Amino acid sequence: MDSGRLQPAFYGGLVIGVLSALPIVQYGNCCCCLWIVAGGMLAVYLRQQSSTFAVTSSEGALVGLLAGAIGGIIAVVLSGVIQSILGPFERQLLERIVTSRPDLFPPEMSQTIERAEASRGALRIVLGMVSMLVAGTVFGMLGGLLGVAVFKKDAPPPPQGTVEILPPE
Repeated sequence: MDSGRLQPAFYGGLVIGVLSALPIVQYGNCCCCLWIVAGGMLAVYLRQQSSTFAVTSSEGALVGLLAGAIGGIIAVVLSGVIQSILGPFERQLLERIVTSRPDLFPPEMSQTIERAEASRGALRIVLGMVSMLVAGTVFGMLGGLLGVAVFKKDAPPPPQGTVEILPPE
C-alpha cells in the first residue's frame, strides 16, 4: 500500500474518529452515518488533490474503506478515553438527579443505573469496536464512492496498467 493512499485515508479516518467520539457531536452519525461518509469523502478529496490522474471508483472505494477502518479504531480508542474521564461525573450527576427528585423517577430507576454501570466492560468495548469497524468500513467506502462522484477531476483516468511513481521527498 503506497503512502499516496494511506495519508489521505489517515486524515479522513482522523476526522471520522474524532467526530464520532466527541460526546455531543457523535450524534451526527445518527443522520446516515454523517461523519463516516464525510471522512470517506475527505479522504478521496485529498487523494484526488495529490494525484495527476482522475481517481477511479475502485480507488475511491479503497481509500474510503481504509479511512473508515482507521476512523473506527480511532473512535473506539478516543471514546474509551473520554468515557473513562467523564464516566464518574455522569454517574454522580444521574444519582443526584434521581435522589433529589424521587417523585419524578420510579424506584427501579436506580437499579437500572446500577445495571448499566455493571454492563460497562470488556464486552461493551469489543462490541463497540466491531460495530464501529463494520459501519466505518461500509459507510466509509460509500463516502469514498460519493467523493469520486462529487470531486471528479477533468483529467483522464490513468491508462490500464499504469503505475504512478512519485518523486522522492
